Amino acid sequence: MGTTRREFVAWLSALSLAGLARPLKADEGAEEAAAASAREWLDLVDEGRYSSGWDEAAPAFQKMMTRGQWDRAVHSVREPLGRCLSRTLRSHQLVDSFPGGPSGPYVVLRFETDFENRRGAVETVTPARGGEATWKVAGYYIS
Repeated sequence: MGTTRREFVAWLSALSLAGLARPLKADEGAEEAAAASAREWLDLVDEGRYSSGWDEAAPAFQKMMTRGQWDRAVHSVREPLGRCLSRTLRSHQLVDSFPGGPSGPYVVLRFETDFENRRGAVETVTPARGGEATWKVAGYYIS
């Protein structure tokens, strides 16, 4: 898991750096659809249904680590935070690519999230548009 997990964390960190991405012209319809998809995915994670979150993620996400690796990694990060109390979308940006990542488009969403054991966390969720024009989460990072 060592190299794969490091690569996954590095890629997620890269996705969180929207300033390095190539922005696209705002498309409210795309951004709203991506945000809706991200919220549905976050509901799975909030419910502790981590394997289901992996199943519903973008293929690029699934290629970075196995379902079991994802389950262990997210469990170790999310469980200590406790239950999600509130989540507010603070920013969104439509981008076409990230350095070293698969081509997009992506929407970088930043949520301010309060958990039972940590207030004011920032969750960066990055949905990618797939072949059927649906949005699926390709990256997730908590800071």
